[in-house]
Amino acid sequence: MASSTRRARRGGGRRNGGRGSTGPGRAARWRESAGTVAVVADEVGFARMRRYPTFAHADHAGYLRDTEDLLRSLARRHGHTSVALFDPADFAEFCGQEGLDQDSAASRARYTAEIAGRGATVPYEGQPLGTLVPALLAEQRWQETWERAGDLLAGAGSCADCGAPLVRCAFQRAASLLTRVLERTGPGAHHMVASLLTGAGPLTAALRADTAAEGGIRLAEADALVLCTVLAAGLATEDPGGLVLRSSPGETGEWPEQVCGWSLRGGRLHALTEGEVFTAYCTDALTGEPVAPEPDVVYRAAPAIARPACPES
Repeated sequence: MASSTRRARRGGGRRNGGRGSTGPGRAARWRESAGTVAVVADEVGFARMRRYPTFAHADHAGYLRDTEDLLRSLARRHGHTSVALFDPADFAEFCGQEGLDQDSAASRARYTAEIAGRGATVPYEGQPLGTLVPALLAEQRWQETWERAGDLLAGAGSCADCGAPLVRCAFQRAASLLTRVLERTGPGAHHMVASLLTGAGPLTAALRADTAAEGGIRLAEADALVLCTVLAAGLATEDPGGLVLRSSPGETGEWPEQVCGWSLRGGRLHALTEGEVFTAYCTDALTGEPVAPEPDVVYRAAPAIARPACPES
């Protein structure tokens, strides 16, 4: 299940000896290629693929070893190789839409080329699949969350305050809320999780931010974009959700790890008290029974975050 593309040089074939040339021109074109391998990540998906006679792999562990060998070979040949997730159910749907034979290596290659362009991928840099597959699954969840939250925003209509598209107003308010939360963090490492309960299922996005003693903040912009999109979807739809901030001093250990949070209701963030944060963390979500608090963790009240004004008003 590999796909590759080449950038051929126009008019170079005859000068280098025609179609059968194996000289430096051919080698250069290999180096200008990019390859993608799609991997079936779990046993359930592998069992489904085993129904196809042309999928000639006896067991999932051996399949993963063969995939690693292929990745190393493609990396040596192409220089840049990426890995995508091969979803058997999505593959069957793709073949049905395109009129392709599902039991065909050519169809699997075509599907691989398709998801390389639209799906989640991670670059192969020699890491084992045991490391690469979890990163790929995380990338897929990141992309799905962004797309689902974006769909909720796209269907949100117009802003009741200014009449502009709510997608724009809600996102700008969400970005303002995130900025205000980050401004209230002190030096240390901060992990933020935004969650939203929608009719189509829960949405969750996470962001790590490191604040320096002098006030500078370092974060991944792509993760901040997804978290803002989830917050914006909550502001636009008024679906219930929340934002949790977990802070630690980093390597200095000058103060204990701290947790605070806000509930997202009625299109705004409501600061939780120390008791509410403690109850949320020390109650089993399924049974309602109390659970022991985490050792060396302080649950504290969250600072109040004012509702940002409509940016268009």
